[in-house]
Amino acid sequence: MWTKDHRYKSAPGRPLCTVAVCLALAAAWPARAAPPDLTSLDLEQLMQLRVVGASKYEQKQSEIAAAVSVITRREIRAFGWRTLDEALASLPGIHTTYDRQYSYLGTRGFGLPGDFNTRVLLTINGNRVNDAVFDQAYIGRDFPLDLDLIERIEFIPGPGGAVYGQNAMFGVVNIVTRSVASAQGIEVAASTLAPQSARDGRVTWGGTLDNGLGVLLSASGYSSRGEDRFLDFGSAGVAGRAVGLDGERDKELFASLKRGAWSFDFSYGDRRKDDPLGTYLSDPLTSGQYQRDRHLLTQLQYQDRPAGDSLQLSARVFLGREHYAAPFVIGGAPTVQTTASDWQGAEVRLLSTAWTDHKLMLGAEYHANTRQDQVFEDRTDPALNVSIPNSSSRTGLYAQDEWTLGRALTATLGVRLDRHRALGSTWSPRAGLIWQAGTDTTAKALYGRARRDPNVFERDFSYQSQIANPALQGERIDTFELVLDHAVHPGLVLRSSIYRWTMQGLIGLGMDPVSGLPQYQNGAKVQSSGVELSADKTWDWGGRLRGGLSYQHARYATDAELANSPRLLGKLNFSAPLAASGLQWGCELQHSSPRRALDGSRLDSYTVSNLNLIADGWAKGMELSLGIYNLFDARYQQPGSRNNWQNGLEQDGRAARAKFIFRF
Repeated sequence: MWTKDHRYKSAPGRPLCTVAVCLALAAAWPARAAPPDLTSLDLEQLMQLRVVGASKYEQKQSEIAAAVSVITRREIRAFGWRTLDEALASLPGIHTTYDRQYSYLGTRGFGLPGDFNTRVLLTINGNRVNDAVFDQAYIGRDFPLDLDLIERIEFIPGPGGAVYGQNAMFGVVNIVTRSVASAQGIEVAASTLAPQSARDGRVTWGGTLDNGLGVLLSASGYSSRGEDRFLDFGSAGVAGRAVGLDGERDKELFASLKRGAWSFDFSYGDRRKDDPLGTYLSDPLTSGQYQRDRHLLTQLQYQDRPAGDSLQLSARVFLGREHYAAPFVIGGAPTVQTTASDWQGAEVRLLSTAWTDHKLMLGAEYHANTRQDQVFEDRTDPALNVSIPNSSSRTGLYAQDEWTLGRALTATLGVRLDRHRALGSTWSPRAGLIWQAGTDTTAKALYGRARRDPNVFERDFSYQSQIANPALQGERIDTFELVLDHAVHPGLVLRSSIYRWTMQGLIGLGMDPVSGLPQYQNGAKVQSSGVELSADKTWDWGGRLRGGLSYQHARYATDAELANSPRLLGKLNFSAPLAASGLQWGCELQHSSPRRALDGSRLDSYTVSNLNLIADGWAKGMELSLGIYNLFDARYQQPGSRNNWQNGLEQDGRAARAKFIFRF
């Protein structure tokens, strides 16, 4: 096991080297106008982007009672991001963790090792992705949508329970997919990545049929051998090289149909990740161990204005499925854990502007988890097998009013009532005061509360290594925040945010005093205070610089520090055209201060740099790119969980990806 004296260190000069390289490239190639489809939106356009994830209807960023961030398709392409977590990691206050199985999202100082992304809600076009057994948001390769099909990523930090209910404690991530208009014709994409020996491909077709039906269809595939690493399994007394145990395979399908007021979308992902680390304290260096997720998500939506511009009706029916399988060898015994999450439901809402100075939304949602089954099989002793079937349902009623109090002052008031069939009722309120202090300045004072019921894995799963807790209660978070946006001039926007959140009833692994087995229990109060500063600068010649600095202090009520909670995060992203070369380049810099591991030791701070080059004018319809990830080959670790033998998890070194897209 890695100890405090055996940690990776990155060279202190490398962050400066990265900045120097970025500046040198900018100076070496004088700027010129970039090709239209690669030029970043100017700041005026960025601030006018419509966001739907905050309130389930379109709003300008300045009207939203939250410090919303938007990542566009152009940014995803400019920086060569491969997975959703890589894109989200560029935002202030977010840190990610990867345990060679899944990626986890830390927000505003909270990212306990072993959590399953249960406190962030992930949606695709407003449709919930989080499953019905673990409540997990899938943000790595397990995300069931190719990143090339994303039009924009909306991140709404803070409690979203007043609109969404379950899981929206630290924020909502809403993915808006590409429209048919942005994908006319056929796109073929392929890439290769070294040293992981990874290859992926995608075929997409979009068009409008004679009857007016817009169609977008896409299929993607990914395969990777991974890397062979030397691993120390600590208390297992085993160390050695994990050869051929880091592979990954993924396939995805997506379909979108739209005609008039009706729209339909469908996504499917099937991802298998081999396990080199002996996850769940399984037998080290054993082949055939992996985790597999098959995720299906679909919805049919209707939107119309039955009473003119003053009333908007939105309705949808949805269906989701997430099936999980994990064969592991534990103590020499082959085991298989499987879960089946099936859910379906319907939602309807009305948005009215008929009442002067008010924008009133009323909504109702019914969500039925028809299957929440958990099975654990011991292949050597069937008497030890466990099967835990379950089902549940919940109903939500919500309302929100945007109330114009004056020419420069608006209040947002919202509340949601959720009734869970087995756990009772909960209230989630929201309040915001927005002051347009001038044409260039917006100030927001925000309060929100969100709740999370225990999922069935935390409450009901019981085996030799864990005991159920039928009395487990839900969590509650209260957040206060002040946000200030100021446009210094048309090309520069500054944002500052000060927040404080408090969580009651934190659900985490404890010890049952009777059986002596691990058990999910409600723990001590957790609180955090923080400051997020960001700047966004664009130039007429096509350059854009976006940076952020976050200070966050998360701790228990006892003043003990949280694990995997960096105190300081720094982000820097710069993209620009390269004159006379037909290229655009994107340079990214991310810094994390030290993080505390579960054993109390501190894993060193690190800085990671990425560089991406794009050529789209060399041949008609052809786009080529070269991405270099972890440019200076920083060696660093992130904290492991109680499911890992390792205290610190080694992250990937330098990697290079070549990609082409052909459109015709």
